[in-house]
Amino acid sequence: MSFRPPGRHMFMTSPSALRSARSEGELWSRALRGDGDAFAAATGRFRRELEVHAYRMLGSAEDAEDVVQETFLRAWRRRETFRGQATLRAWLYGIATNASLDLLERRSRRLLPQLVSEPTDPDALPAPTGEVTWLEPYPDRLLDQVGSGEDPLDEAIVARETVELAFLVAIQQLPARQRAVLLLRDVIGWSARETAAMLETSVVATNSALQRARETLRDHLPDPHPPDPREREVLARYLDAWKRTDVHALAALLKEDAHLTMPPSPAWVFGRDAIARFFARYPFGPTARPHLHVPTRANRQPAYAVFLQAAEPGAPPDPFAVEVLRIEDGLIAEIHYFLQPELLGRFAVAPPA
Repeated sequence: MSFRPPGRHMFMTSPSALRSARSEGELWSRALRGDGDAFAAATGRFRRELEVHAYRMLGSAEDAEDVVQETFLRAWRRRETFRGQATLRAWLYGIATNASLDLLERRSRRLLPQLVSEPTDPDALPAPTGEVTWLEPYPDRLLDQVGSGEDPLDEAIVARETVELAFLVAIQQLPARQRAVLLLRDVIGWSARETAAMLETSVVATNSALQRARETLRDHLPDPHPPDPREREVLARYLDAWKRTDVHALAALLKEDAHLTMPPSPAWVFGRDAIARFFARYPFGPTARPHLHVPTRANRQPAYAVFLQAAEPGAPPDPFAVEVLRIEDGLIAEIHYFLQPELLGRFAVAPPA
């Protein structure tokens, strides 16, 4: 996977934005007079895209929600400072970026296990740990709520190459301000001058940070792979292997150098043979409860909401995990098994009957 800047969309005014400018201006005039409903109407349509921006910065959908709430609170308190030199959208992005940077001063970066430790023996897995904060998946159903599709920036904000887990993992390697510069310049499309003004630094420093961020990103992103046309076939065979608890069929779908992660466990398993041993010992083991997979999407990748078959007859399945796959060359390259049942609520997936 590689990342190419999407071009200079910036916050240019599209025809649809021109049509709404007058009503936005009227709403803001009312907001300046203390009308909270008008403020909400003017700013609310940017809520989801600001959340996606904060998610890229932070690697956590929950933290991103908190940042958006803080963004709107700060915007309300400082609404008199918005004079219209930039768009309202750009002003809110600036506030959201600074709110994210403030949070990153108190929170550690979010990682996946392969960045923390060596591969684990699948016969001796360590227990989950609270010492590391892990990257979280983000539902496609929320990405699909960004914008109307009429503005070119709407598409850039949710472009596959900038929301896949591999990209999120890579940008977590960047210092917080380099991360902000990269996202504002190469994803959102701000100019160096605009970015420097927002971060209260010089254009030279901003360009230097961007160059260093791009170099680091090249070192951490995998080779580029377009969407795989065999994805549907691979997923059908994958589900069939799970239903039949057929470890050999599952192993046949894996790349030789595939890896499996299981946050919040620090364990990760590298290689087709080791992953097959893991499945044979744990989820396909004789005492394991059957795993029930409900298809969904996360980070523009195929994913499943995973439930455990109820232990008692007639009881509903138990929420268990969110599983995200990366498929390339007709095989599964990565399986990220987020063993965090609380994540399932964000995906709004009903358990199987």
